[in-house]
Amino acid sequence: MKTPILLAMASGSALFGALALFSFSKSPAIGSTDHQPKDHPKGCVFKTVYEGEGLDSAFVLKTSAEVLTSENRAYDWLITAQNNDGGFAAGSHARQDVMDPHAAASDPATTAMVSMALLRAGSTVKDGRFATVLARSTEFLLKSVENAPQDALNITPLTGTQIQVKLGQNIDVALTAQYLSNLMGRMPCNDPKHDRWLNALNKCTAKIQRSQTANGSVQGSGWAGVLQSSFATNALESAEHVGADVDEKALEKAREFQKGNFDANTGTVATEAAAGVTLYAVSGSTRSSAKEARQAEELMDRAKREGKVDKDAPVSSDALQEAGMSRDEAEKATTAYNVYNAAKVRAQSNEVLNGFGNNGGEEFLSFLQTGESLIINKDQSWRKWYDSTTARLVGIQNNDGSWNGHHCITSPVFCTATALLILSVNNDIEALVAQGASVRK
Repeated sequence: MKTPILLAMASGSALFGALALFSFSKSPAIGSTDHQPKDHPKGCVFKTVYEGEGLDSAFVLKTSAEVLTSENRAYDWLITAQNNDGGFAAGSHARQDVMDPHAAASDPATTAMVSMALLRAGSTVKDGRFATVLARSTEFLLKSVENAPQDALNITPLTGTQIQVKLGQNIDVALTAQYLSNLMGRMPCNDPKHDRWLNALNKCTAKIQRSQTANGSVQGSGWAGVLQSSFATNALESAEHVGADVDEKALEKAREFQKGNFDANTGTVATEAAAGVTLYAVSGSTRSSAKEARQAEELMDRAKREGKVDKDAPVSSDALQEAGMSRDEAEKATTAYNVYNAAKVRAQSNEVLNGFGNNGGEEFLSFLQTGESLIINKDQSWRKWYDSTTARLVGIQNNDGSWNGHHCITSPVFCTATALLILSVNNDIEALVAQGASVRK
């Protein structure tokens, strides 16, 4: 759910140097060593991200006054929904009609989504407008992970939550892992709690990998289990970037499962694991292929500059081999490139977006997946997506500042957190672009 958190850019400015953190931490001030201790503990990975190119200022979009007003109303509502134990609740699938945020026990999945939304707002567990709220929600999540039996696939004894029934029984693990990766990337590497965060993240990634089936999906699929598998893929990808113990073969299988839900040649969408809903399947395919697609494009651009391939050569397996990839790498990259470019179009079509004619939490999650995919790929069409999607969300916001689903995941807490992650996604342009950066030399 990457979604990884870095730097608020609502002002529209984009200061970016040749070197950046490949983990998603806030860029230190010039000359600062706060984020660069002499001996980096595991979980602090520094890489050259843009190879001196920086981030195109035309890619950055200033948040409109209307969206900022909508966000602030939502934040004000959301922080009042925190329970006494520090967590947040979506409620039971059996009582989708209950909209009271305090009427159910806190669950990790919802707590992680809220925490990611507050991180994306620019706060941390120590600083910012929501520091106190985040410190409490983080402690709730850490205790959930630490108290979970080692051999269990989930991190909570709760069953039958809205999020579990609709997305999958183990969705709590995937979203908590995503949040912990985001948190670690935002905090200094020498923070006293760094090792505790990393241990919890490693415990989550181990559970995700143990729950993986032979085809790369995650066990315990819910009504729209493809989204659980998609968020598990995102979580492994983000955890890998901050130095957690991630099995590369497991991550590759997870990506292949997501890409396999969409046939770029025929436009056929496999919706068996997506409750028959095209949007859920294609948003996952877009998200899981975005990084590989961008790497294929960037390698081709470099090869053209160096004269290795013709200047008008399209992305193809043969051209990528000429550019330096092995045959196996080239075939996988070409598939990812084709899936991404076809799926992103399908995911944004009116036919797919209109779906049931109204939105549930799954739709909000799918919109988030699509938008983050476009940014990871450095796809200029993200600006059009952002304008249309934020207009859609602002238009259906409740009078009290919240959002709720009209089917399936109806929880106002979960839906509000997800909506905020969409509205404020441009706060994380730098981090998301960094996530998709190629490390190929």
